[in-house]
Amino acid sequence: MNIYLWVALGGAIGASGRFFVTSMTGRLIGHGFPWGTMTVNVVGSFIMGALISFMAIKWSTTAEMRAFLTTGVLGGFTTFSAFSLDFATLIERKEHVAAIGYAAGSFGLSILAIFAGLVVMRIVLS
Repeated sequence: MNIYLWVALGGAIGASGRFFVTSMTGRLIGHGFPWGTMTVNVVGSFIMGALISFMAIKWSTTAEMRAFLTTGVLGGFTTFSAFSLDFATLIERKEHVAAIGYAAGSFGLSILAIFAGLVVMRIVLS
């Protein structure tokens, strides 16, 4: 099967898992704080770290399976896990300045981008 189809299948599974976890977290804890989003980000990042280590040390798998699990399932579950892996990779390479720039840029620019999108659409739609 084409690697893109594996990623798409994994993404559907991950996105469904994200919806389930955030819905259940909201029901159990409440909706006043984004506990569900924080939960999937933390859990997804932990699973990404464990999975990457497991595949590097014990499980020599195919590129399709790696893409299915990491980009697909975990990427659909939380893109924060991909961000966390990129950050950890830079730190492990001793590229600390790049890691800090990546984290600050990703966070800061993403927050600015969300507000820019809100403002642009409010102007366009008004």
